[in-house]
Amino acid sequence: MEISSIKKVKLLTLLILTISFSLMSAQDFDEPLNPQSDKFDIGKMWTFDFPPVQYLKDKYGIEFSGDWFEDVRLSALRIPGCTASFISPNGLILTNNHCAVWHRRTVEKEGEDLAKTGFYAETLEDERQAPFMYVEQLVLIEDVTDSVESAFNSGATEEEKIKLRNEKIEALVDSFNARTGLKCQIVKFYNGGKWAIYGYKRYNDVRLVFEPEQRIAAFGGDFDNFTYPRYDLDFTLFRVYDDDGKPLNTKNYFKWSKDGAKEGEPIFTVGNPGRTNRLKTVAQLEYFRDVSYRNRAFLLDNYYNKLEELKTKYPERAEEFEKIRTRIGNAQKVFHYAYKGLKNPQIMARKKDFENKLKQAVFADSNLKKNYGHIWEAIERTRNELREYDTKIAAYRGSRLIRDDYFSLAKKIIAFAENLQLPDSEKADIYKGAKLDSVISNFYPGYIDTVLSKVKLAIYLDFMRMNLGDNDTLVQKLIGNKKGEEAAEFMLGKSVLTSKEKTEELLRKPPAEILASSDPFIYFIMSTRDELKELLKLSKEVNDTEDAYENLLGRVIYEIYGTSIPPDATFTLRISDGVVKTFPYNGTKAIVKTTFYGMYDRYYGNDKQYPWDLPERWQSPPEDLDLSTPYNFIGTNDIVGGNSGSPVINKNKEIVGVAFDGNVQSIVGDFIYIPANNRMVAVASQAIMEVLDKVYGAERIVNELKTGELDD
Repeated sequence: MEISSIKKVKLLTLLILTISFSLMSAQDFDEPLNPQSDKFDIGKMWTFDFPPVQYLKDKYGIEFSGDWFEDVRLSALRIPGCTASFISPNGLILTNNHCAVWHRRTVEKEGEDLAKTGFYAETLEDERQAPFMYVEQLVLIEDVTDSVESAFNSGATEEEKIKLRNEKIEALVDSFNARTGLKCQIVKFYNGGKWAIYGYKRYNDVRLVFEPEQRIAAFGGDFDNFTYPRYDLDFTLFRVYDDDGKPLNTKNYFKWSKDGAKEGEPIFTVGNPGRTNRLKTVAQLEYFRDVSYRNRAFLLDNYYNKLEELKTKYPERAEEFEKIRTRIGNAQKVFHYAYKGLKNPQIMARKKDFENKLKQAVFADSNLKKNYGHIWEAIERTRNELREYDTKIAAYRGSRLIRDDYFSLAKKIIAFAENLQLPDSEKADIYKGAKLDSVISNFYPGYIDTVLSKVKLAIYLDFMRMNLGDNDTLVQKLIGNKKGEEAAEFMLGKSVLTSKEKTEELLRKPPAEILASSDPFIYFIMSTRDELKELLKLSKEVNDTEDAYENLLGRVIYEIYGTSIPPDATFTLRISDGVVKTFPYNGTKAIVKTTFYGMYDRYYGNDKQYPWDLPERWQSPPEDLDLSTPYNFIGTNDIVGGNSGSPVINKNKEIVGVAFDGNVQSIVGDFIYIPANNRMVAVASQAIMEVLDKVYGAERIVNELKTGELDD
């Protein structure tokens, strides 16, 4: 049937209007970042020491009581490297699958592959104790700022101030441990502007209850990591048991939300963000940009990309190289996008604006100026010193990630020669008499991966050149003007370490001759190690000095802003507010929630190929599985690493999801929080309940979440 002319005109008009609206929206989303800083550039990781009662009332019109915050604090938990929460009165806890991978391996029985099959304990007796898993509940918070500052102020020099402060901290922790019987730690806020003792009640009997298959929990693998839209069933359930071996009875837990979170609704993540650098000075951020983050991004980006090339060059090893890429992929994205953010002039302009406003407040007050006016210049001096030391340290020490087998062999040879120089009475038995021949004949590694070693060496030599400069004496001696693979081949061609026979021949020479060898690997280590030792000492001294200035910086930030802004993350409990909200995505708007329909679209659209393949049970889902169920969703909540497994709750303290990731735009959150496009990604509560019920048949868990009753 043909479309009438009038209909064609209407459709064309509608199409033009739609395109125009989309372009206008894209322009709005892509506007340059305002160079004027906002006080919440520092983020919204609020502490429970200073809950943001007035802020939340002003922002959302909700007045939360002290009891609300206490219940939330006691319902949330810290686990190794991640966050969890109580979700029933029977010790059932919720976290991410990726926080439980190692623990899954510890409970596997012979012949099992839980990564492939998943795990569900059909009865309490089937719940398996994870031997190295524990949970920590924050039950004590006490301000100790006066004690710590008094000790710090009593020092005459910067070194003495730090020494006395650290001694006081150690004494306080020991005292609180003894007095409370808790596991206590000191917590530094605002770079040392405030100090607190946190006391944790630790539970060591933690048992695995449910875990989905790895392929559905990490659907999309490394490609989809730090992206959105997402389709990951990234959750796992454990249970905490008491000292009598019974499920822990707890009155503090989050109830389950049947309806989940709605667009625009205030939601809260409660977790333990690991570390941020938002209160650092501009000089420190410029150092990160020019030295430390640049170096890490260089190594990870190059290795990650080379591994992809190797997959094509050596297809028989493609799976092996892909596993390495997956293993380093998370860190590669973190440092790649963090470094990219530090190089963004708009972001740095906002950081400078924040610092300038802080300086203006200090210099406008005579007392503040006297006590704190020197801080920024002093930190700039320390960072300039560190640039000189740390670039050489990086070049000389390198990274475990890209140190190839030949450098390891050279270190081993040096240790061998130095042992032989010891008096006979001090030598190890294996280096005496006839045993020495046996050591030499078995010295060379049984296998050296020449492919990976050459790739790593090429990256490392370029890394060394970048840090030392083209005209550096060591660079010129080792590789001259050669770069990349050519430099690696040149260095390997001059080395005896590529040959087992030549290496053994070297080992039979006098120790002094071995240590004076012209082999480039041995020469490199011998010619840099004394200087490296001195550089590490100097770098530590500078960092210790800067620590004292950072302590003062924290004090003045706290004096000016108080608790109206939150401190940097310290892997301690925080609450972050946000709303379910879209963000600019690929020239359009991101959907605020995904569904199982979308997951299957990714599955079929990628021809069912890794990493968008699905476990067997998911390839033909049950007919009653509602594919329109909200699966993953996004919020403006401020989270970083350590928040994995954080409960996402509504104002009624109900679980609406569990946080498991952020988008790539959130990575720069290490330095600045930009809510326009920074998004948390979470598994929706509706999806968890739907799959437990329809896909995994976990009836007793579904009942426990709905009623709070424990089904034996």
